[in-house]
Amino acid sequence: MSTRPGVHTTDYRATFIQVAEDCPVSAAEVPGLRAGRATVASLQYELISEHPYELTSDDVLFTVHADRQGVTEEDRPAARVEFFARAQACLRASPLGKRHGWGIHSDEDGRVALVPLGSAQYAALAADPSLKQLRAMRSKRA
Repeated sequence: MSTRPGVHTTDYRATFIQVAEDCPVSAAEVPGLRAGRATVASLQYELISEHPYELTSDDVLFTVHADRQGVTEEDRPAARVEFFARAQACLRASPLGKRHGWGIHSDEDGRVALVPLGSAQYAALAADPSLKQLRAMRSKRA
């Protein structure tokens, strides 16, 4: 998706990203650390769960990237422009929906929240015809 030439976005509006067809869990799991370090999944989970419907996909993806790369607060505005000068993988590629059982709901303004697989909210959003329905990307080829 692109907002204007040379500027890319990963934001969806009024969309529900269901878990991948080959997601290995039947209920949502909080992603853990690996070797004592935060993973992309744990960082994304923390950001979205602590700020439901406050951040866009772009905000989440860039913040995780900047945190992992050690980008200072001062350098973030320029780094964000550079980051989105190239197309980036959207939250459909996130391990949250691929492996950990989290659906991702984007509201009309593109702000995101996590929805646990197996919950009534997940079932309602997955059945909502007013939302664009997508799936997280599969981990393996069909």
